[in-house]
Amino acid sequence: MEKRRLGKTGMEASVIGLGCEHLDNKPYEIVDETISAAIESGINIFDVFMPGEEVRKNIGRALSGKRDGVLVQGHIGSVDLRRQYDISREPSICKRYFYNLLRDLKTDWIDFGMLFFIDSQKAFDEVINGEILRFAQRLKENGTIRAIGASSHNPLIARQVAETGAIDLLLFSINPAFDMTPLNQSVLDSLDADFKDQKYFGIRPDRLELYRLCESLDIAITVMKTLGGGKLLSAGQTPFVKPMTAAQCIHYALTRPAVASALIGCQSREQVLEAVKYLDASDDERDCTSIVNSFQSFAGNCVYCGHCQPCPSNIDIAAVNKYLDIARLSEAAPPSVISHYKFLDARGGDCLACGSCEERCPFNVSIIKNMGEAVKVFGE
Repeated sequence: MEKRRLGKTGMEASVIGLGCEHLDNKPYEIVDETISAAIESGINIFDVFMPGEEVRKNIGRALSGKRDGVLVQGHIGSVDLRRQYDISREPSICKRYFYNLLRDLKTDWIDFGMLFFIDSQKAFDEVINGEILRFAQRLKENGTIRAIGASSHNPLIARQVAETGAIDLLLFSINPAFDMTPLNQSVLDSLDADFKDQKYFGIRPDRLELYRLCESLDIAITVMKTLGGGKLLSAGQTPFVKPMTAAQCIHYALTRPAVASALIGCQSREQVLEAVKYLDASDDERDCTSIVNSFQSFAGNCVYCGHCQPCPSNIDIAAVNKYLDIARLSEAAPPSVISHYKFLDARGGDCLACGSCEERCPFNVSIIKNMGEAVKVFGE
């Protein structure tokens, strides 16, 4: 299992994680076999947003004796008052459900305290400017959580959250259809409606800018809705010319800036093993360029697909382009991005301007020009 650094937290996550939502309302035997299969496969990050007592206790029981090395994202604000799934911004209720999560998981600490579902300005004001964030900060200070995260589906609100400096991790919904949803449309609305009837025009700049911003701030992203609720895998529901494979969806998410782990919702050993087949997939099996290339607004923009390789100077062209794109967001490149760039074995200054990369690029990116600009921005 490949692992990636979770930003400034010092932790590392498996590139494939387990979204536990499909374990809700399942008997313990299914919960246990799914979690056991995940851990045996090297998956070490689990998202537990569900507020129900039974599923939390089942997960806690399944993790008994296996907790070491497992990273848990537990949410602050997910509740089931009146036995219905709900969101609360009432501090006393949020605290009660969070401590109940610790009790049900049979632990006195978890890795990430996630500020739950910040999708609107109202939610931002209530959580970030209110007692809930202060509660999370106290939890981090006393070691009850190791880091503070937040979940969102709205790139503009998620950007505001990231810019506060309050979070270490962002749980965000990423897949090609979401990235191409029209600017005036909520991605959750597009998912709830008939995916196939939506119109897609190319990647939304607000979403790409969020990914680049998180990379520049050293805030890791874990991904939810990687498979678009399974609709991207269905010939009858995909909005694209053909269904994607799970490997293509996972690879798309993992090639976005700042992304550390793609969380996949599983409810059986077989589904876990199917997800981790990504690790053995060939480059061709992972490639989704034919899908994203059908949208002309990608022209001229690097999507970090790697089709430009190999480079005779051994430059990781996608990485150079990614760090350059992030540096362009501000007047000066962030120190963390400069460090990542200079850690590369070969950089923009090593470009021979041979043009072989531009001949292979599906998106007509001016790669040679970008290599020269990287030298100006990063100094080598």
